[in-house]
Amino acid sequence: MSTRATTRAQRIAVVGGGPGGLYAAALLKRLAPDREITVWERNAPDDTFGFGVVLSDETLGGIEHADPVVYAALRDEFVRWDDIDVVHRGVRHTSGGHGFAALGRRRLLEILQDRCRRLGVDLRFRTEAPPADALRAAYDLVIAADGVHSRTRETYADAFGPHIEEHRNRYIWLAADFAFEAFRFEIAETEHGVMQLHGYPFSDRESTVIVEMREEVWRAAGFADLDVRETTERAAKVFTDALGGRSLRSNNSAWLTFRTVVNDRWSHGNCVLIGDAAHTAHFSIGSGTKLAVEDALALAACLHEHPTIEGALQAYEAERRPVVASTQRAARASLEWFEDLSRHLGQPPRQFAFNLLTRSRRVTHDNLRLRDARFTAAVEEEFGCPADTPPMFTPFRLRGLRLRNRVVVSPMDMYSAADGVPGDFHLVHLGARALGGAGLVMTEMVCVSAEGRITPGCAGLYTSAQAAAWGRITEFVHTRAPGTAIGVQLGHAGRKGSTRLMWEGMDEPLPAAEDNWPLVAASALPYKPGSQIPHELTAGEMAVIREEFVAAARRAAGSGFDLLELHCAHGYLLSGFLSPLTNRRTDGYGGSPKGRLRFPLEVFDAVRAVWPEDRPMTVRISATDWAEGGTSAEDAVAIARAFAAHGADAIDVSTGQVVDGERPAYGRSYQVPYADRIRGETGVPVISVGAISSWDDVNSLLLAGRTDLCALARPHLYDPNWTLHAAAEQGYAGPGVIWPQPYAAGSRRPQTGRLDAPKPRLVLPG
Repeated sequence: MSTRATTRAQRIAVVGGGPGGLYAAALLKRLAPDREITVWERNAPDDTFGFGVVLSDETLGGIEHADPVVYAALRDEFVRWDDIDVVHRGVRHTSGGHGFAALGRRRLLEILQDRCRRLGVDLRFRTEAPPADALRAAYDLVIAADGVHSRTRETYADAFGPHIEEHRNRYIWLAADFAFEAFRFEIAETEHGVMQLHGYPFSDRESTVIVEMREEVWRAAGFADLDVRETTERAAKVFTDALGGRSLRSNNSAWLTFRTVVNDRWSHGNCVLIGDAAHTAHFSIGSGTKLAVEDALALAACLHEHPTIEGALQAYEAERRPVVASTQRAARASLEWFEDLSRHLGQPPRQFAFNLLTRSRRVTHDNLRLRDARFTAAVEEEFGCPADTPPMFTPFRLRGLRLRNRVVVSPMDMYSAADGVPGDFHLVHLGARALGGAGLVMTEMVCVSAEGRITPGCAGLYTSAQAAAWGRITEFVHTRAPGTAIGVQLGHAGRKGSTRLMWEGMDEPLPAAEDNWPLVAASALPYKPGSQIPHELTAGEMAVIREEFVAAARRAAGSGFDLLELHCAHGYLLSGFLSPLTNRRTDGYGGSPKGRLRFPLEVFDAVRAVWPEDRPMTVRISATDWAEGGTSAEDAVAIARAFAAHGADAIDVSTGQVVDGERPAYGRSYQVPYADRIRGETGVPVISVGAISSWDDVNSLLLAGRTDLCALARPHLYDPNWTLHAAAEQGYAGPGVIWPQPYAAGSRRPQTGRLDAPKPRLVLPG
């Protein structure tokens, strides 16, 4: 390796002549004209994958400030439009105000190649780059822009730590010799299955057309056996309405499966990854070229700002990784939405269009309303929103309980009870959130026995004193926050009991010197190394616990709770029966899914029998264990369907916390797709949870038909008046949320100071 690797880069090798590599070369040469920069590209200058490229205004703004010459050339070539057309079952709905700019990929390459030549960059086409080791030894910096199949990345796989995931859909890039008037999504329901078209113009006479479908549909339709000409003819026939009977053409096109690329590290010594070599984002959000160009901008800026290559590469990755991670989360949500497209087909066409537009969570109800108020208002009207009412303040009924809005304060363990008795803390905690405007406030998991507690600080409903204390709280809610419902969540800790308070060590066993209690579970498996080994329940012992649930339910009814939720999630006792990872029984309560459901359903039936008929019951489940061999999404649908058949009024869909070695895919609203699937396949109402943090998220999820209620935990810890503030921020003052009279003076949002916009990332003279 060159000894100059810790100084400013003078000799730079770029592997890959795509947009990212070319733009990085041009920027770095412009920053220091005396640099020696060489670009290797194994293909010809005009060879390219795909047809059109879409860039956002944000990306174009960065290009304009960094290189006005390139920006001017692009500006003259772009075709611009504002609309998105969604065609479903013969009905087209159009949403405007989106602002797209596109040009041909080949023309983009020509512009960047010309800029590089004029600046003095050495471009070597039809030439394989030397081996990576040789480049690193001969050059100060090696920029690997060699795409999704990067040889550089594979050469140093141990250093970069790539993770590559191949997805379920097949797709092909084609083109049509006419310009769509809008970004067009069209759904075709064929005898073989669902197919979709993504189309957009990239000149005044050409459009990109991507045809996509599930692997099994692709095979059933015979595409696997067709050559390129036959493929284009068949695809044009399927989407003849969208194409107006016109033909399609290819550019050595091939059917592909999308690969998501993630790397643990983006640099190794004096070698750095950019673009698809470092990360990929599904084409349905149009971010591949955008990310590559923005990588080039950030890398050039960091090399300009930092005295050493090492420091520059560290700064580049620190700057770009959060942005890329956010984009990849959005891209995955979009990808999975299209993979599971058939689940949404039963929606009314306008709601289907809204669902499609908001699939990645980047377009939301609020910004879609700003872009196209007429379209959004029509979706709201179909949803049933009263006039001037946001979706979240639309009422919802569960059995005999009418909730005035769709916001739920999620159950949150407080670990602050004394001998299971909720005290003043619980009164203030739950009372404050009830005053805060939520439609439904849930207690923490309330344990059905002393031995069923998680910690010594957990609340219970196994004594009359506890029932009386809960009655004090429900009376406060009903009296001081009329219109707010309060629900109780009943559960038993199972193998996750007898642990310290959360802030003393979550899931850590109590010290031996303290009052440990014996644990019971579906099977004699400890939760984590060092945890107590539980006793495997006998049928007789299960009958005793079932009656403890029944007794607690009777006390809950007497205490005045409006709703009862049975906790069958997060690895607690009933959840432990449901998961194949925690239920290893060989009797009738284990083995098959039916066997694993047996005891939770017995408990549910027994509780439902004593719970007042007009009051609803819900069930919280973990829809995935986030662990190999655990509960799958298909299992979760079957579990939800079983509880619904036994009378559950809604399923509260959470995930994980079942086994210690889980690997959750965290992100904004990351658990909602599981609720969406359960709702779509079973028809039972669902409560969604999991990093739903804004009122805009709540409105978006409801209006898209992905959920019926939204439960929020941390936002309500941050702001007990979250729902009231959501109403104020949206200018809503209807019956869906009522400000308590003592708080009425605070119902207007306080004024705030002006915030200046961020400065451009890299500004160079023209």
